[in-house]
Amino acid sequence: MTLRLYDSKSQTLMDFEPVTPGHVGIYVCGPTVQSSPHIGHLRSALVYDQWRRWLTYRGFNVTLVRNVTDIDDKILDRASGTIEQWWALAYRYELEFSAQYARLGILPPTYEPRATASVQQMQDLISELVEKGHAYPADDASGDVYFDTRSWPAYGDLTRQRPADMVAAADADPRGKRDTRDFALWKGTKPSEPASASWPSPWGAGRPGWHIECSAMASRYLGDQFDIHGGGLDLRFPHHENELAQSTAAGRPFASYWVHNGLVNVTGQKMSKSLGNSIFAAEFLEYAAPLVVRYYLGSAHYRSTIDYHDGSLIEAEAALERIDVFLHRAERRLAGTRFEGGGVEIVPAAFAVAMDDDLAIPQALGVLHEHVRAGNAALDSEDLAVAATRRGEVFAMTEVLGINPLSPEWQRDDDSRAASALDALARTLLEQREAARTTRDFGAADRIRNDLAAAGIQIEDTPTGPNWSFE
Repeated sequence: MTLRLYDSKSQTLMDFEPVTPGHVGIYVCGPTVQSSPHIGHLRSALVYDQWRRWLTYRGFNVTLVRNVTDIDDKILDRASGTIEQWWALAYRYELEFSAQYARLGILPPTYEPRATASVQQMQDLISELVEKGHAYPADDASGDVYFDTRSWPAYGDLTRQRPADMVAAADADPRGKRDTRDFALWKGTKPSEPASASWPSPWGAGRPGWHIECSAMASRYLGDQFDIHGGGLDLRFPHHENELAQSTAAGRPFASYWVHNGLVNVTGQKMSKSLGNSIFAAEFLEYAAPLVVRYYLGSAHYRSTIDYHDGSLIEAEAALERIDVFLHRAERRLAGTRFEGGGVEIVPAAFAVAMDDDLAIPQALGVLHEHVRAGNAALDSEDLAVAATRRGEVFAMTEVLGINPLSPEWQRDDDSRAASALDALARTLLEQREAARTTRDFGAADRIRNDLAAAGIQIEDTPTGPNWSFE
């Protein structure tokens, strides 16, 4: 089956055809590092991690670029009036984003450029737009430069809006604009801003506007034409609309496909500072193990809205527990047999069909859990050949999704020590139970079973001896 994805620009499912055969270039709008990451940031980064993992499994060489916006009005405002330099504040939050992404098992991007490292490329792009008549310096000597939206008939194509229906751009002083919808490409230095947040330019000292940053960095790291531009649904307008306009107006083909992930609500409401319902990443990752959080945030279709509510993580934990119990059970039962380590680790066809269909992860998870159930049934009936096959398939599917509970990245040292200690204690009790059964002291054997059951441990008697697992 051909891989298909939903293109936000055409609003249709499209067959994926990369610009360069065998290679995929993805640009994802990363965070503006003005404050701590929240669960919406985690969800967005996770979506493109899932895309990357699946495209890689499909044999593509994937280059994923996720930028860091480290110069912006909000960053300067946040640092204003404090003893912390704006660049130090930005770097502090950048490190926090990176740490929380890593806890969730999100692979580092191929490149993670900071906006402040590509100012020259931004100025070059602005100069091209001025030369082509699609941008103009403000007449008020402010040093601002604006994109002329009326000069580009295709403005509004991404979000299917007519310019007359658009709200005014609120990213710069409107006095120097020819049209209220024109947006800032370059912002002249203001007396209230620190000198360190300013670069010399042909239009005067200043700094780049937000939208020009991504256009310049995408072209710098992926070329003038690349495959996928991704980001949260809230970025479609004005950010992505403006990116598309300024890049194509400069003669750059830019992205072949636009992909947008859905947002995260909390008990039916959009997260917002005014409602006080934002859940920050560090807090959320304390609600449950990071693997459980990854499963939860990654289990919905990437274009859908996730509505977090009490109990959501419990459901995710239970689903993961079923996978974990099967993999450990299969590992123990197949050990010492000719099927040990058996089962080719390739995803089944039904899983691949779902993933190729616009990354339909809910359907893919359905296939995964069907194989877990089939694997357990095979173990129950001692059909070790089938059990080994299902183990290999389950292992492969969880690896692709980044949720394999046996993967070293989820085995923390303290967890491993605790697991080893628990296993030793449980096996000692199982040996005592076996000795009691051998001497026909069934009362003692039953007491051991009941004590283990009270601790949430289930005993499975097999031809090769008893095993234990969590109920």
